[in-house]
Amino acid sequence: MSLPVIDLGIDYDAQQSAFLDFLKTYKTTTTDSTANALSNMTMDDDEDLMESTPRRRGGRAAGRGAARSRKAVPELKLKYMDQLTDVANRKRTSVVIDLQDIAEYERQQPESSRLVKSIEKNANHYTEIFSRAIDNVLLTIPVENTYNDDVLDVILTQRRNRNAALESRQDEGAAPIDNQPQYFPAELTRRYQVFFKPLPPSGTGNKALAVRQVRGEHLGHLITVRGIATRVSDVKPAVLVNAYTCDRCGSEIFQEIKTKSFTPMIVCPSKECQDNNARGQLFPSTRASKFLPFQEIKIQELAEQVPVGHIPRSLTIHAHGDLCRTITPGDIIDVAGIFLPTPYTGFKAIKAGLLTDTYLELQHVEQHKKQYDTSIHLDAAMERRFEELRRHGNLYDTLAKSIAPEIYGHEDVKKCLLLLLIGGVTKEMGDGMRIRGDINVCLMGDPGVAKSQLLKYITKVAPRAVYTSGRGSSGVGLTAAVMRDPVTDEMVLEGGALVLADNGICCIDEFDKMDDSDRTAIHEVMEQQTISISKAGITTTLNARTSILAAANPLYGRYNPKISPVENINLPAALLSRFDILFLILDTPSRESDEELGRHVTFVHMENRHPEMSFEPLSPAEMRAYISLARTKRPVIPKEVGDYVVQAYVRLRQIGKREEGGKKQFSHTSPRTLLGVLRLAQALARLRLADKVVMEDVDEALRLIETSKASLYDEQIDKGDLTAMTRIYNIAKTAARGGEVAMRTVRERVLAKGFTEDQLVRCVEEYEGLDVWQVSDNGARLVFIGAEEEEEEEDVEMA
Repeated sequence: MSLPVIDLGIDYDAQQSAFLDFLKTYKTTTTDSTANALSNMTMDDDEDLMESTPRRRGGRAAGRGAARSRKAVPELKLKYMDQLTDVANRKRTSVVIDLQDIAEYERQQPESSRLVKSIEKNANHYTEIFSRAIDNVLLTIPVENTYNDDVLDVILTQRRNRNAALESRQDEGAAPIDNQPQYFPAELTRRYQVFFKPLPPSGTGNKALAVRQVRGEHLGHLITVRGIATRVSDVKPAVLVNAYTCDRCGSEIFQEIKTKSFTPMIVCPSKECQDNNARGQLFPSTRASKFLPFQEIKIQELAEQVPVGHIPRSLTIHAHGDLCRTITPGDIIDVAGIFLPTPYTGFKAIKAGLLTDTYLELQHVEQHKKQYDTSIHLDAAMERRFEELRRHGNLYDTLAKSIAPEIYGHEDVKKCLLLLLIGGVTKEMGDGMRIRGDINVCLMGDPGVAKSQLLKYITKVAPRAVYTSGRGSSGVGLTAAVMRDPVTDEMVLEGGALVLADNGICCIDEFDKMDDSDRTAIHEVMEQQTISISKAGITTTLNARTSILAAANPLYGRYNPKISPVENINLPAALLSRFDILFLILDTPSRESDEELGRHVTFVHMENRHPEMSFEPLSPAEMRAYISLARTKRPVIPKEVGDYVVQAYVRLRQIGKREEGGKKQFSHTSPRTLLGVLRLAQALARLRLADKVVMEDVDEALRLIETSKASLYDEQIDKGDLTAMTRIYNIAKTAARGGEVAMRTVRERVLAKGFTEDQLVRCVEEYEGLDVWQVSDNGARLVFIGAEEEEEEEDVEMA
């Protein structure tokens, strides 16, 4: 008994005719087509659009009048006919059908045929219907074989001609010939793929689903799912049509593959072999078969999509053709695809019972937080804003204060995090040696100083960032785990947090809570920026070009001023030296600062926003735009600045030697400290969009390093709020070489920092009255008193 046939009221032939008319007649303006080309993933679209834009001819004069007339009258062009012409000329291998275009075409028709709804509800079937319509259109596009055509083009042309001859023979009523070859499958003669681009999200629907919101009712539908890519397999060929050749009759047999697994044919099914009762053996013919690039992708729910008490769910995505290699691990993406079941076969079916597996057939990818775009184009409003900030000279402070404006204070910490986002310049030597430019920062401080909130904000601002916690991360989870690939059944590596954060930032909270065995996995990443793996027969090196932002608490929960900083920090020296800057943030009681902090926190809780500031802080999107602009620069270090850095490094080494054995020693000054100063100075030059590093950049880098440990020397005074006198004195002392400095140099640096001439004069007079320095050469030089004696003592100690 046959199954009953239910009429759904859908005329597929009429819809195919409508699709045919849509492909031939749909027109769009040049601006719309250009925007659509930019949204596609192939580079050929942009070139085709530039070549196929019609030029105006006639007696109209060129110039502003012609440009104005072109803007007034938009040029229409056949969008999809241009794509199909490129397909016929082998310039592209995919046709992207935008459902928004079909909806616009449908609105122009007198009768609604529910084309968009039908495609969204049964996308897999309409892929074939659209392909048949495209085949009819391609027959009308003249293409001639040339010497540039490859062997596959010649074979496909012969197959199409044979199919056309068979159809004309049957149309004329000729009797079928017994040894007549069979028709070639349509999939075999197509050199393109059809992909659907979904409707854009609106207030009523079409919003991206979470993985756990995908239900059985979505089977066969075109849906959009949001998640983070965790695993991307290698690209391998997947057979679409398998071809065989009979060793007895010579027939060419084709087997279309519609499922994930299939049984190869062994016996020839041709009429000649059946009449002769000859079991002709079939041999696979790889040249005549058709393969497509295939890639399996795993996406996982985002952290904000997971309910309390649940673990993130994952979804398998199958990508074919041009959509392969468009997703990398760590990308936050919206994937549109056809939700399909894949039943188990063989022994897996016996074990699974009534269960089945599901996957998403990829149709379109929308990236969310892309990497820093080097070819970024700013809009007019952003350009005016940035130009105004640069003109007023407060760009550095404004960008730093725009980082987490809800968090009170920590101005120097925010400046350091801004430089972390910008980064230094990565250099590669001629012999292959690589010097990293990424900046590593560790925030060490008492509980409740908003370290974790700063890390969360950096994760939100950075285009590519991974947040993890120390106790909840193992060494394998940070580097890479060996797993068995379910597709190929091979041992493969699945990247951990550091691999997912490649070309980005990895934020590690509770850094001190990690086990020592797990923490050693970070050593190679922080300096060499690679992960060397030798597990399960796999020996390889993975890229982990990431900046490390770690937050940790002192050994006893709070900082104990009675013991040395090294005992408080309790991290190995080999790990501490890999951090370019280690900030120590102490929570010391102070009436003024505590009152301001209390007012700030209560205002944020009552008003649910940050307090009013003297300027409008930049949004995360504006921060990303400016950082992308700054990262395009590669500043160099002139010789005079290099000499200045060398003198500063020598002075840091002398101070470190003097503090050895005392309780004030913060960390060991090593050559990595020198590299850290250079990276911070390069990041400051990038911030100014400059091509050269100046001495002020080095001074600011040294000031940040000095400020990072300022809380040590006087726990009762907040060194972050230094008076103008003290800050001018620090500038003069930093600029001094051999105990003296030219007054002209001090004046230039002090005025560049925003201080006035009166403040400089008062500072010079005050410290001269305290016998700290003397003014010599009629006010041309500052000479520090006691500097020569200190140098002599140091020379005696070194001797």
